[in-house]
Amino acid sequence: MAFIDYYKILGIAKTATEKEIKSAYRKLARKYHPDLNPDNKDAELKFKEINEANEVLSDKENRKKYDKYGKDWKHGEAQEQAQSQRRQSGQQQGGQQQYSDQEFSDFFESMFGGSRSSAGGGRSPKYKGQDFNAELHLDLKDVYTSHQRVLNVNNKKIRLTIPAGVENEQVIKIKGKGGPGSNGGPAGDLFIKFIVNNHTSFKREGNNLYSTVDLDLYTAILGGEITVDTFDGKVKLKIKPGTKNETKVKLKGKGFPVYKKEGEFGDLIVTYQIQTPTNLSPEEIELFKSLQKIKQG
Repeated sequence: MAFIDYYKILGIAKTATEKEIKSAYRKLARKYHPDLNPDNKDAELKFKEINEANEVLSDKENRKKYDKYGKDWKHGEAQEQAQSQRRQSGQQQGGQQQYSDQEFSDFFESMFGGSRSSAGGGRSPKYKGQDFNAELHLDLKDVYTSHQRVLNVNNKKIRLTIPAGVENEQVIKIKGKGGPGSNGGPAGDLFIKFIVNNHTSFKREGNNLYSTVDLDLYTAILGGEITVDTFDGKVKLKIKPGTKNETKVKLKGKGFPVYKKEGEFGDLIVTYQIQTPTNLSPEEIELFKSLQKIKQG
């Protein structure tokens, strides 16, 4: 396998910090994302390379192995351990402890996923395929209900059901949708991070939603009824006379769906923001003066 320079792919130096790696990856991922480059095979290949490079360099252990073993970084350490085990086994056969051929095979398989080949009794380690990482950008409205998306990962279409209530930066694993394994080993996994952008007037905290509603002074003083927005429609609320500024009202079950719990929702917390009247008419000013005199007694 040809050597792949992951540092060159991300356009960073070998001394790059974690922050620099993350920044370079995000910049390139946005540039070459398939959604922004439809039917562009070159961009799709570049996006794949960027994700692969980020997977290796953003992980401290993977980066350490890559810097040490180069293109064989995934298997170099395992090979060293296997060779070390063989040497120890040979030394122990002098009298202290011996392993039968079957016992050694079992031990090898348990540690490295190896298997005995049919030819000559040799051992061929099985290696799990490379895990892939991807980001899926969604709007808050998208994750209010469960829905399906079709993702294109390494020229393979994957139908993904996105449950309602997914959190921002939540990561899910799709088993066996990563790179192919070696020597009969299992395929790697696909890890998808959800980036949930909020373009609504609601603030989300877990399963609860928060909103601020303007309330005119007269309704706050005298009471009444107003109509407010919820995430999936409008509701009418009764205002008690003498309502104070920043009074909070909880609308139970009008928040965000609870992840993977069908029919369960958080709450909507509404905060009243009382508006001081402006551009008063002369008559209104006189009425307020009269009220002030009454209040002062």
